[in-house]
Amino acid sequence: MKNKALLTTVFAFFILLGVGIGQELGWFSSAHQNQAAKAKLGVLQFVSHPSLDEIYQGIQAGLEEAGYGEEKLDIQFLNGQADQSKLTLMSQELIEGGNQVLLGIATPAVQSLANASKDLPIIMGAVSDPVGARLVENPEQPGGLVTGVSDQNPAAKQVALIRSLTPRVKKIGVLYSSGEDNSKSQVSEFQAAAAAAGLEVVEQAVPSTNELNQAVGVLATKVDAIWVPIDNTIASAFSTVVAANQTAKLPLYPSATAMVEAGGLASVVVDQFELGRATGKMAARVLQGEDPGDIPVEFFSQGKPVLNMQVAKGLGIVIPKSIQKEAQLVGTEQ
Repeated sequence: MKNKALLTTVFAFFILLGVGIGQELGWFSSAHQNQAAKAKLGVLQFVSHPSLDEIYQGIQAGLEEAGYGEEKLDIQFLNGQADQSKLTLMSQELIEGGNQVLLGIATPAVQSLANASKDLPIIMGAVSDPVGARLVENPEQPGGLVTGVSDQNPAAKQVALIRSLTPRVKKIGVLYSSGEDNSKSQVSEFQAAAAAAGLEVVEQAVPSTNELNQAVGVLATKVDAIWVPIDNTIASAFSTVVAANQTAKLPLYPSATAMVEAGGLASVVVDQFELGRATGKMAARVLQGEDPGDIPVEFFSQGKPVLNMQVAKGLGIVIPKSIQKEAQLVGTEQ
């Protein structure tokens, strides 16, 4: 009887052990399936600065709203820090990382991805001139592996704001990076809008941030104000521009909210977070199986005024209440 009871106990123990192992194996199998079911997105950002960082935050929000939260999506995020050699290596790393879709933030990053990959879908984020950058031929019908969201600078509205806030400005300097195709196309649009408004434009291109201090100093002797396009190289070192302008104290008109907050006077800007959100949602469509060649490029061009009231006070500029009502106000005097 004792042996029979012992056998019964041992048999019951092994049954329970088997159930436990089965449950553990079932959990492992389920977890493995969930892991395997995750989509993979490779993201390459050109450089760190508040505007591009805000776009990436918007991308994550857009992906989550489209059903691609952390539980369903692995994001491999790399930042080239404005180094072309790094962008090239990182593009290859993202291709070899098993990502289903690639996403570039800013024109140089997207161009690097497009040069490196010939078979993966690529989503553009913050590319002002996708045709000029040779990323798509027809934005309405991309037809290839690249589509995305473009942030077109509202140049005419920016010129109108410059005329309203600083009517005595006759010559305006344009400061931009000579290495960004994105900036060159914006400068052309701004020149046309400025000429139509009777303003003379003086260009000052810089090859890198190392030349910014000298470039601002030279430009300040020739013009009444300075305008900066959506230029990632300049944006990453905008504090240098502000510091170099301390003696001349010219009105600075950048093209992003973060640069107005950092010492610019004013601008008409495209909402970077919303642009990122739209980019994330487009990436989700491609992850779900849509052909990027069938998705038209989406353009963000409706800007909103942003005014730095502290800078305006320091320059002795009184901003009309009518403009303040329509604008986002930054600076300490709000």
